[in-house]
Amino acid sequence: MTRRVYLDHNASTPVHPEVVADMLPYFGEIFGNPSSVHAFGREAREGMDRARERVARFLGASADEIVFTSGGTESDNLAIKGLAYARGRGHFITSRIEHHAVLRACQWLETQGFEVTYLPVDELGMVDPGDVKRAIRPDTIGITIMHANSEVGTIQPIAAIGAIAREHAIPLHVDAVQTFGKVPIDLDAMGIALLSFSGHKIYGPKGVAGLYVRKGTKMVTIQHGGEHERRRRAGTENVAGIVGFGKAVEVRARDMAGEAVRLAALRDRLWDGIRARVPDVKLNGHPTDRLPGTANISYRNVESESVVLGLDLKGIGVSAGSACTSGSVEPSYVLVAMGVALGWAMGAVRHSLGRSTAADDIDYVIESVEPIVKKLRGALPVGAR
Repeated sequence: MTRRVYLDHNASTPVHPEVVADMLPYFGEIFGNPSSVHAFGREAREGMDRARERVARFLGASADEIVFTSGGTESDNLAIKGLAYARGRGHFITSRIEHHAVLRACQWLETQGFEVTYLPVDELGMVDPGDVKRAIRPDTIGITIMHANSEVGTIQPIAAIGAIAREHAIPLHVDAVQTFGKVPIDLDAMGIALLSFSGHKIYGPKGVAGLYVRKGTKMVTIQHGGEHERRRRAGTENVAGIVGFGKAVEVRARDMAGEAVRLAALRDRLWDGIRARVPDVKLNGHPTDRLPGTANISYRNVESESVVLGLDLKGIGVSAGSACTSGSVEPSYVLVAMGVALGWAMGAVRHSLGRSTAADDIDYVIESVEPIVKKLRGALPVGAR
């Protein structure tokens, strides 16, 4: 039987057993609509309220600042469009390496009469806070910068950007889908007005996420219907998913710090092992200011999809860039924005580690990738090697 090693936790994570146990009653005996006033509805509402309190406590927020959504994409859209339409017209600032949920929401705003500035990043994938400050105009109504990039793992200087946003009284939205539950987030110190986060990146269920909205932040809903989620997001809530999300957050609050140290050591073991055995490789992203479990490694003049497929045959799950863009024959737009040369960008493979990753898994990946890359390079014409 082929050994199985999953190193694609930035795409999704397995649901934690404690989360499954908390969710199970809400698929059966606790089935009421949380908006109903009778006992069946109140039972469901109590589970949802408990989850909201858990999320709020983890963030250092109040429960009425937490909005549950269907995913990080919806949270990003609600934040960006909600800010925009609360003001009617104006200018937004974002970066060129945001998740497509942010980039395409901003591009759509441009079709509606808004203007958007897309900031560059340096070769490590970092936004310069000075660029943010220089991009601000009298009509700037929002700034949206991710906390960490899902492909290369670079963590942005959000506190510095937040200070600039606060100085100019501009709401800052942060897509924290990749950092929530993995690294500390201080909403006040970072000057964050809105924060997007998701359940399935932290061993919770898919189909549930959240948006933190700081009290006093002016925004409107983009989904109309009932009075759900304090009129922020209409639609009957995914009670079982929300309960599971709340439990996942509670587990991350307990395990996050220790897990970050362990994963960072395994991540470095992976990189050190690969570069010791495979020539012409490079690490993409910031060498230190990055997610503890993410290593984006380029193999020069090798197609990343071929490496991914070769590792898949060995039972190893990794990705070529992010899951949302896999299958594309174009180089990653993130690496292009970072100025990574084509020969390196086309060979970029993302390894994202998680709670099930062990040292012998890392050693197996190192042993497996060496012959795969050697074989792929051996098939190249002599002049292309």
